[in-house]
Amino acid sequence: MGKKTLIVFTRYPEVGKTKTRLIPAIGAEKATILQKELTEKTLQTVLQVKEDLDLKIYFSGGNLKLFEDWLGKDLAYFPQEGKDLGEKMFSAIETNYFMSPQGAIIIGIDCPFITPDILLQGLRALDNHDMVIGEAEDGGYYLIGLRKPKKELFTNINWGTDEVFQRTMQKAKNIGLKVYNNLPVLRDIDRPEDLDYFLSQGEGRPSHYHKV
Repeated sequence: MGKKTLIVFTRYPEVGKTKTRLIPAIGAEKATILQKELTEKTLQTVLQVKEDLDLKIYFSGGNLKLFEDWLGKDLAYFPQEGKDLGEKMFSAIETNYFMSPQGAIIIGIDCPFITPDILLQGLRALDNHDMVIGEAEDGGYYLIGLRKPKKELFTNINWGTDEVFQRTMQKAKNIGLKVYNNLPVLRDIDRPEDLDYFLSQGEGRPSHYHKV
């Protein structure tokens, strides 16, 4: 059996272009620090997964050299392709299907509460499910995985709203997918109250994120 693919979506930490919903509360520079630290924390988690897999970083902003200088040259980097988040995710899954037909999982870097065990659970769910999904508290999802590309799951969705998870689940039902939905519901870090919760759990470096 071949390897599955674990895809991490992230953005280069450029001031004013990352974690924009947090900028009014903490300022652009601190939002950039948060983007950097969340990316690094996510990679630390991913590298602890005890599974033989292909890890790929799909990025926006910056360029290959900037990412290699930041995260190292031993990772595989690819630019995100598409007009919106749905197109970008589908493109990544479709491209990897031809190289890794065992399936692929995508996560972002906004959920620092994800663990190696959760990722392993999601990866192994693809052994006997068409799709795996991890629901986020805000109505989105922090993880999605598919054995085969299904474009319907990534179109006609208002990304960034509280309907993303339910719309995706309905679409999966409509096309007859067998879905694994037993991952824990986790919290993304998108809003000031999310950051407060993140820090209250002993995560991050509070001195970096004092509100301005």
